[in-house]
Amino acid sequence: MKLAQETVVAEKTKYALSIDQIQKFLPHRTPFLLVDRVLEIQAGGDLNDPSINGKIGTRVVATKCVSYNEPYFAGHFPGFAILPGVLLIETMAQVATFSLYPYVKNNPEQGLRDTRCVLVGIDSARFRKPVIPGDKLTIETVVSRTRGPLWAFDCKASVDGQLVAEAKIMANWITDSPEKEAVK
Repeated sequence: MKLAQETVVAEKTKYALSIDQIQKFLPHRTPFLLVDRVLEIQAGGDLNDPSINGKIGTRVVATKCVSYNEPYFAGHFPGFAILPGVLLIETMAQVATFSLYPYVKNNPEQGLRDTRCVLVGIDSARFRKPVIPGDKLTIETVVSRTRGPLWAFDCKASVDGQLVAEAKIMANWITDSPEKEAVK
């Protein structure tokens, strides 16, 4: 059963992705896959341009259901389990990766096999409220700047409509070299 949806909105395409489709695109796996569902991806650039240049305005909204069964809750903190802030940032980074999806959607099975989104900077990170087991985290990322393979994102995380964290993150898109593949 294919759950991906495409609808034309203001000459842009929106996408929604299931966990199976997420796993085909992202290289992360449990326990480090921090995205459960992509609710919306709205392209901000030219869909006919397969390069990673100039996709300002691309917006992604996704969710993560926070479960007490996550291994980090055993030690963060006993008796007062809260999601570590660094994992909130990583969740934002994983969601931001889907900004490239509309431009490679003709081959989504390829995912990011040859391209990696590597976090290179975090600015203005603020953690407003704790995220606890049972919360449904909603993450929104928007591409705010690009310069070649270096992209900047404005990110927000909320629970039940309340802002819990925000940050500006920077990522670099790198392509695996043939030499690197030969070493594997």
